[in-house]
Amino acid sequence: MEDMIFYDRLQFAFTITFHYIFPQLTMGLSLMIVYFKWRYLRGNEEKYNDAAKFFMKIFAINFTMGVVTGIPMEFQFGTNWAKFSELTGSIIGQTLAMEGMFSFFLESSFLALFIFGEKLMGQKLHFLTGFLVFLGSWASGWFILATNSWMQHPVGYEILENGRFVLTNFSALFSNPWLLPAFLHNQIAAVVTSSFVVASVGAFYILRNKNVEYGKLFLKTGVLFGLVSSILLAFPTGDLNAKNVAKYQPAAFAAMEGIFETEEAGAEIILIGQPNMVEKKIDNKIAVPNVLSFLTYQEWDKQVPGMDQFKKEELPDNVPALYYAYHIMVGLGTIFIGVMFLAAFFLWKRKLYRIKPLLWTIMFLFPFPYIANITGWYTAELGRQPYLVYGLLKTSDGISPTVSSGNTLFTLLGFVALYMLLGLLFLVLVGKTINEGPKPQTH
Repeated sequence: MEDMIFYDRLQFAFTITFHYIFPQLTMGLSLMIVYFKWRYLRGNEEKYNDAAKFFMKIFAINFTMGVVTGIPMEFQFGTNWAKFSELTGSIIGQTLAMEGMFSFFLESSFLALFIFGEKLMGQKLHFLTGFLVFLGSWASGWFILATNSWMQHPVGYEILENGRFVLTNFSALFSNPWLLPAFLHNQIAAVVTSSFVVASVGAFYILRNKNVEYGKLFLKTGVLFGLVSSILLAFPTGDLNAKNVAKYQPAAFAAMEGIFETEEAGAEIILIGQPNMVEKKIDNKIAVPNVLSFLTYQEWDKQVPGMDQFKKEELPDNVPALYYAYHIMVGLGTIFIGVMFLAAFFLWKRKLYRIKPLLWTIMFLFPFPYIANITGWYTAELGRQPYLVYGLLKTSDGISPTVSSGNTLFTLLGFVALYMLLGLLFLVLVGKTINEGPKPQTH
């Protein structure tokens, strides 16, 4: 049984990690494309229109990869997690179906119109198609997060005698107190990813002395979007999420913050340290006293429950992984604010385009928002364990009893091989698009 759970979780973790490489860029990039197109309509500068169409090509490649890698995840609900689907399908099936019916079709339909229909529709309708692509991509995030939020903090349900969950209040799915902070934090994190990608492409062009005018435009836009989104990622969206975890999942909050023992006169915030699960402490700790209490409750001496306040079965089943995922996310987010603030300062001083060390830094930083986004998701999912539906349905009770661990391992290896090929194809296509660069409008 333990092997089955391990391989089922490992396969889903791998497929969703690879899949989420793509939507996080499309959700953020769709907003920036709308911005470029809006600037073109305002000032009639062709470089903004060229930028919108250039990044829509990259969007389209990401969108296609996202669709291809998302389909196997849907099937896993019926194969590896059949019991979970049977018990909760009448609830999560509704939000997942709405994601497919409304947002996916909206996004895919108007993506084609944006790419091929500019001359036919005119510029205002072309802008509208871009806006509807943005709306569809963010609606997709909303429905997915509504599903996940119900699993994190179940609301509006009833459990029948046969163990099935049924929805008693449809509106509760979308008024879930977990949903809005999670959605805003996720979407702003996607904007951070796209900002660094756009800024990185701009820095690349400037350093290569190729497409320099576009390079300056991309770098400036990426830095400005990146600074604002990086700050919003920490506060208020990150702060609101952390407070939700403290309120609704206190055991997960204690684990991700590394609080082994409850401190009576306020909890410290741990900046650096390694969890020692044998001695129940943080080794090599660097911490600031009472700050965690203030950030969480706005009281310096407020008690924050430690892991000693909970039964072993109530705690996340992998405390070190949760702790490290959370601290990697927070640490990278802090670096993003610092780098983007520095870049914005030199942009204001009109020196950014000449400071090569900073340009190199921005160019090579583009993978790290992906890492921060993925560790952020790991924080949410590892924190929910050992439950699929927090407090109600254990992970061990949601797997498919007829699918052996050998079958799951075999298909996992197949996914690894297939996704390696897809990843290489993706890199080739995006690399070729960036190398070609934006194509100026010809009249």
